[in-house]
Amino acid sequence: MVLKLGLPKGSLQDATVQLFARAGFNIYVSSRSYYPGIDDPEIQCLLIRAQEMARYVSDGVIDAGLTGLDWVAEHAAATGRDGVVPVADLVYAKQSFGRVKWVLAVPEDSPYQRPQDLAGKTIATELVRATEAYFRKRDVPVNVEFSWGATEVKPPVLADAIVEVTETGSSLHANRLRIIDTVLESNTQLIANPRALDDEWKRTKLDNMALLLRAAIEAQGRVGLMLNVQRDDLSTVLGLLPALQRPTISPLSDEGWVAVNTIIEERTVRELIPKLKAARAQGIVEYPLNKIVL
Repeated sequence: MVLKLGLPKGSLQDATVQLFARAGFNIYVSSRSYYPGIDDPEIQCLLIRAQEMARYVSDGVIDAGLTGLDWVAEHAAATGRDGVVPVADLVYAKQSFGRVKWVLAVPEDSPYQRPQDLAGKTIATELVRATEAYFRKRDVPVNVEFSWGATEVKPPVLADAIVEVTETGSSLHANRLRIIDTVLESNTQLIANPRALDDEWKRTKLDNMALLLRAAIEAQGRVGLMLNVQRDDLSTVLGLLPALQRPTISPLSDEGWVAVNTIIEERTVRELIPKLKAARAQGIVEYPLNKIVL
């Protein structure tokens, strides 16, 4: 039995390979091949652009794939049907572990303030069908043109406005563009063909993969912390510790001491460790986390 899995080629590729590595799957990508290797003989990988992933999953060319919710919506708008089943919501992007936005933007000195102000105007975007649906829902007639790239430079000469994806908005600001609305928010999803999910083996394989991928995302930005503390100082130390759930407290061979084990945000460690030391904690150890299964 083999699961055919599509990996997003392009901007999401590196982030996806790194996520799979934290989840326990080592993927080997060659610049000469669209068939990456993976250290799981039950998975066959294929690099496909995120824009086309939903189409090939829907057609059954591959069993499952990773792509953005935006391209799933674009496929549904273009075909009039979903054709794919979401298996896992995976909140990671090219630069961060967060969502991205497709925004409606105009030049900074433009008179347009609302989507309704663009009636009869030209909108350039790569997300054509979803953009058309956005304006149709608001009963605003516009001309939506497909953009092959460098969309930010098109207003005001080649288009009146654009719909473009952004994580931070920095590229839009650098090109002197102003956001007037959000068309949709998106994040990566693991999607599957309905017929693949009817196969018990493939469904189990996908469910297990989704569990590990979600666990890797949960661990992002968190670390484990172990320390020893005298029982008399325990309440003071616990008052300093934020925790994912509650810290684990274990007795030591010396009855007057306990071991404390917890999970915290990595960004808080540099301020927390000196406070723990001042509260008379000893043997403080920080360690990395690959996965957190909730």
